[in-house]
Amino acid sequence: MLQQLQLLKTEQRSGFAVLADPDKMAAEDVPKLAKLCNEAGVDYLFIGGSLLLAHQMELCITRFKENSDIPVVLFPGNPAQVSPLADALLYLSLISGRNADLLIGQHVVSAPLVKASGLEVISTGYILIDGGVQTTVSYMSHSMPIPANKPEIALCTAWAGEMQGNHVIYMDAGSGAKNSISTGMIKKVSENVDIPLFIGGGISTPEKVRENCQAGANIIVVGNAIERDAMLIKDLAQATRG
Repeated sequence: MLQQLQLLKTEQRSGFAVLADPDKMAAEDVPKLAKLCNEAGVDYLFIGGSLLLAHQMELCITRFKENSDIPVVLFPGNPAQVSPLADALLYLSLISGRNADLLIGQHVVSAPLVKASGLEVISTGYILIDGGVQTTVSYMSHSMPIPANKPEIALCTAWAGEMQGNHVIYMDAGSGAKNSISTGMIKKVSENVDIPLFIGGGISTPEKVRENCQAGANIIVVGNAIERDAMLIKDLAQATRG
């Protein structure tokens, strides 16, 4: 997966990921989600949440894989959310915050599980950007997001993550964000780092997807908008391709 992501960065292209929270969906609805993702040409399914139960997550992964060949990537909210049933793991470090537990503490706890899982591990510099409202991520992480009008802070944070060895940078306005990340901030970071850039939070229209892709986003991640209307998947995925 990492090689595919690096190719997107090199070729200045974009892909699309659906973010699914098992706490917000019934396992019997997963085949329908898989069908929509297949038809839309979705590149990745990210799965995870802040509070979910591991057994529900694994059931959802199993159901999805029974109906799709799209790679399933863990987007963990805590160390318990590691499953060898997935294809890869975003090993998140909240580099925009100052909570040591989310910089290294939880990684130490989860390291034996991750090591034994056989998953492709993608070191991810996770940067929380102010989306206009307090989000689940900021509340659960006890961290302040980077102000939306401070692209230079976002860039310096991304540089720090890159120089410390992160494979990708993930800038997120958070689930339920009122405002998406500005194209100016995306462009500033994308043009100045050599690793792939993920963008999520507050994205709900094809127009916004296209704007973010043109600004340099390599992976667009959408969760909340699709939870409200799963039929958006096709339009949003297509917007990353032109």
